Amino acid sequence: MSPAAGVEVPLLPKSKAEPEKRASISGAVFNVATSIMGAGIMSIPATFKVLGVIPALALILLVAWLVDISVEFMLRHTHSGEATTYGGLMREAFGPAGSLAVQICVLLTNIGCLIIYLIIIGDVLSGDESTVGSIQEWLGVHWWDSRAFTLLFILIFVMFPLVMFRRIESLSYSSAVSTMFAMVFVGICSVMAIYALIEGKTKDVRLLPSLDKQTSFFDLFTAVPVIVSAYTFHFNVHPISNELGKPSNMTSAVRIALGICAAVYSAVGIFGYLLFGESIMPDLLVNFNRSSDTAIGALLNDVIRFTYVFHIVLVFPLLNFPLRANIDEFLFPNKSPLEKDTPRFVAITVVILAFSYTASITIPNIWYFFQFLGSTSAISLVFIFPGAIALRDVHGISTKRDKVIGGIMIILAVITSIIAISSNIYSLTGNKSKSLGLMAARFCRDI
Repeated sequence: MSPAAGVEVPLLPKSKAEPEKRASISGAVFNVATSIMGAGIMSIPATFKVLGVIPALALILLVAWLVDISVEFMLRHTHSGEATTYGGLMREAFGPAGSLAVQICVLLTNIGCLIIYLIIIGDVLSGDESTVGSIQEWLGVHWWDSRAFTLLFILIFVMFPLVMFRRIESLSYSSAVSTMFAMVFVGICSVMAIYALIEGKTKDVRLLPSLDKQTSFFDLFTAVPVIVSAYTFHFNVHPISNELGKPSNMTSAVRIALGICAAVYSAVGIFGYLLFGESIMPDLLVNFNRSSDTAIGALLNDVIRFTYVFHIVLVFPLLNFPLRANIDEFLFPNKSPLEKDTPRFVAITVVILAFSYTASITIPNIWYFFQFLGSTSAISLVFIFPGAIALRDVHGISTKRDKVIGGIMIILAVITSIIAISSNIYSLTGNKSKSLGLMAARFCRDI
């Protein structure tokens, strides 16, 4: 039958719009795990020195459980409303002030991390004013292995291509490699610890804390900021979750990633404590920087340092992603999506990289400034804001249990911040403490 006159009939039916490509759960797991395991992994063993093995392991598991609950609060309230970002979620609960608070905390936390990461990379590869870097030990001191040139080379040829991805799922492969480097580090530490145990050369370890003139009861609480900050990744919850689509997938990815990180932290803490005992430093990398009596020992030290550098190089783009998004949301709230505006996307990315690079080579002793930021902004992102969202309960979905746990989170966060800030002030006054107070301050710069 011929079609009616004047009616246009297509020869083929119009194809349905192709569904948007969703991220995989495995990619989300790697991205979450890599977001969590930043530079702070090196400070975990020192918590075992102060707390003892049993309380330190218990604290690692307890904080992981609370972090899982805090992310669950965020996801449930996100999917009950219309928010697609952390700032949007806080805007629904507390208005523009809530959104601004999140944006400021993400800005301070992440830009601080990016600068610290570049400083660490420069210290390891090219050294500083008092030490020689690993590359310089091998090849000698030249202009092309100087701190400024080495960082510029890595920034242009390694980091810049990675931070130019528009979707965070695209970083899943680099995140998998980064997680592999973390596993290599754990593997080397475990082999060294087991070998030392067989040879009878492991250090004495304490299962429980020991209170004496050098370690007070107050000092035990300074381990809390270290462990809490080690699980900071909440700024990436929404970017990763939005690409997964199904809420239950993100919940599963977070729990798997938290399990991996808890296992890595526990292993690094135990093996690092066995290797160095009471001589363990707030930054475990310092222990591996020391000269070794054997060629194999020196080689392992270099492998650990390079593994560590490769790890944080690949963590860098994951922290850059939410930082760029929050800067754009703050400066251009009414513009089109950032990933669809190439000039704006490139401009913000270049400004972030240029600022991080300039700060890392001009003010390498920036530690104390970020100690205070880590004690406040990061802990707010992990516990205070999710707990406040559960208590505010603008969608009416929080149970009595949710509100109780939310209140506990806020109280824990406030106490943690007070302890960490007090420790920072104490160390700045020139009173050199042998407790974990200095470690808590140093770690908060690395998260």
